[in-house]
Amino acid sequence: MKGNPIAGSVRALLALVSLFLLVACGENSPTSGADAKPSITVYSSRKEHLIKPLFDLYTAKTGVAIRYITDSAGPLIARLEAEGASTPADILMTVDAGNLWQAAEQGLFRSLESPTLSSNIPAHLRSESNQWFGLSIRARTIVYATNKLSADELSTYEDLADPKWQARLCLRTSKKVYNQSLVATMISSLSEAKAESIVAGWVANLATDPFSSDTTMMEAIAAGQCDLGIANTYYFGRMKKADPDLNLALYWPNQSDRGVHINISGAGVTTHAKQPEAAQALLEWLSSPEAQGQLAELNQEFPANPLVKASDEILAWGDFKADNINVEAAGRLQAAAVRLMDRVDYR
Repeated sequence: MKGNPIAGSVRALLALVSLFLLVACGENSPTSGADAKPSITVYSSRKEHLIKPLFDLYTAKTGVAIRYITDSAGPLIARLEAEGASTPADILMTVDAGNLWQAAEQGLFRSLESPTLSSNIPAHLRSESNQWFGLSIRARTIVYATNKLSADELSTYEDLADPKWQARLCLRTSKKVYNQSLVATMISSLSEAKAESIVAGWVANLATDPFSSDTTMMEAIAAGQCDLGIANTYYFGRMKKADPDLNLALYWPNQSDRGVHINISGAGVTTHAKQPEAAQALLEWLSSPEAQGQLAELNQEFPANPLVKASDEILAWGDFKADNINVEAAGRLQAAAVRLMDRVDYR
């Protein structure tokens, strides 16, 4: 039986009217058109559990969606370079000033004019060209076995080269950027010749081959394989949180001169960002007191914004004088540091 042609025409007309109304409603909705909130893409070498809570909070506050891809710093930087102008990334977030410096050298960041970031982040924790900004601070300091040593036996990074520590020192591998940055800043502060003599002394004092991570190194100290080493504070914090009775403690070296070596996690807006204004707004918020405390506490780090107090857990480690050398030196002298460590057979 054939359908009624008039009825079919009416149904078609009603369908067109409904489609028009849907489109009209969409154009006036707060999530589309001129009022649409941008979506930001972040390439991050920080683990998901360290960034997702902050990104979720920012989205809830602003309506700006944040998509993120996590990987190690090297692959993310290589990916950004390979993608060029077609990259979806608006922000690169990573650890260590050395990595941030390398990304800037490869032209992957744009310079920002932001009174907010310049006010919230001290000059020595950001690039001189304002291409990247520190968002949290980690100290790389001496860790020692409390059943073997007392704090008054310790003094400086340089002192760890003294023969009295022979077969008592443990270190993480030189292949990790954290140790490369430490040696790079020593080159800047002390001279390359002096730094080389110190690192050679460390190697001579090793109790065993360097470890693949700070955690396994500290486990070796706790087990009595060696008496002391150098580690990032947040690794110590994680271990103490898991075992409050752990026989390890932190020592803040060089308090009578340059201070404790510090480094950062940080971020910058990419050169080919599709949403540069929105990306800058996110970085500015991450530098704010509202975000800084949470960002630092999530990974047991120190806030980069000096107006924000560290968590009670971190403050319990004690106050210290930090080296205020611009962390950019960690990148600028990274190649020299690697060559130096190779020369003294620090592997």
